[in-house]
Amino acid sequence: MGASDQANQPGAKMGTGDQANHPGSKMGTGDQANQPGAKMGTSDQANNQPGSIATTERLDRLLSQPANRCCADCGAPDPKWVSLTFGAFICIKCSGAHRSLGVHISKVVSVKLDEWTDEQVDFLTDSGGNGALNTTYEAFLGNYTKPRQDCSADDRNDFIRRKYEFQQFLSNQQLSCVSQNGKHHYQQQQSSSNRYGLGHAFRNSWRRKEDHKPVKKPVEVGMVEFVGLIKVNILRGTNLAIRDVMSSDPYVILNLGHQSMKTKVIKSSLNPVWNERLLLSIPDPIPLLKLQVYDKDTFTTDDRMGEAEINIQPLVAAARAYETKSVTDTVELNKLLAKDGIWIPRDSPISVIDNKVKQEVTVRLQNVERGHLEMELECVPLTQ
Repeated sequence: MGASDQANQPGAKMGTGDQANHPGSKMGTGDQANQPGAKMGTSDQANNQPGSIATTERLDRLLSQPANRCCADCGAPDPKWVSLTFGAFICIKCSGAHRSLGVHISKVVSVKLDEWTDEQVDFLTDSGGNGALNTTYEAFLGNYTKPRQDCSADDRNDFIRRKYEFQQFLSNQQLSCVSQNGKHHYQQQQSSSNRYGLGHAFRNSWRRKEDHKPVKKPVEVGMVEFVGLIKVNILRGTNLAIRDVMSSDPYVILNLGHQSMKTKVIKSSLNPVWNERLLLSIPDPIPLLKLQVYDKDTFTTDDRMGEAEINIQPLVAAARAYETKSVTDTVELNKLLAKDGIWIPRDSPISVIDNKVKQEVTVRLQNVERGHLEMELECVPLTQ
């Protein structure tokens, strides 16, 4: 069951919002702030203390440290991405390799595109940055040559998989190497200490959430070169199909190549509003963006509510044209695309908004009796 399902089960623990409304329960943070003589929360103290450092300023200060000015994995200058799991500042190419490992191994966020919390910045500060990370995770490289920024996709993915998933370059006292079917699998000793810090615990926390799920046979995926990123804003659904008695509990799954991401579940709605942004790496060759809508069921298999496919190649071409040519507005962009023979559907216009290349898309769900889905796509420039 998801968090929302648990909240409705008898005997389930109350969330923060439920506690605040429950008779006799302790006051939430907001209630305490309104009480006479109550202590200020962290945000109130930060706003009232002179010279307090904003979250973005703290993040910029971390980026300016010498070890963090280059990618932790290939040495490319000016990294704009972070593996929150390990506290590593990485470049856009290495961020694609990290995503291919899966979020249960390395969760990647953007320095500029994502919103940061104080807790996340605190974790990066405590982690010690790229210097401390590589002292641990590259302690025993041996004869293995660390890739450079101009390395091949195969070399980049191989190194990152060895470094983070297999943790091959850690101290021999922390790892054991077991040979199985001619392949080496690196397993962590049960007696390992807390030397991995919060990053290791953060990664394992994702695994604990999935402990109840049946183990699936791993899929062998070849090395993939990523050409960019696409930000998908799932806006709303309209007149979706009924899968329960009177309504449905819809959610959306996005698939791009071997990547998959899911939105939250909207309870009892045929016209759900998500306004949820999901970020995916764009592999080369560029596949279709596939989406599936499901109705969430607690005790049975989730019901299908339709699917659709979107060709994102025109959007990627528009983003490349905007990034490399002197195009300043939507009219110039569309003229350039037309000149290059790139056709854009009338119902899915591509525009330049606040120096960002975006596309509004409304799709009719297929293999279902009814339903539309509205989205906004943005192709993130490779320089961000």
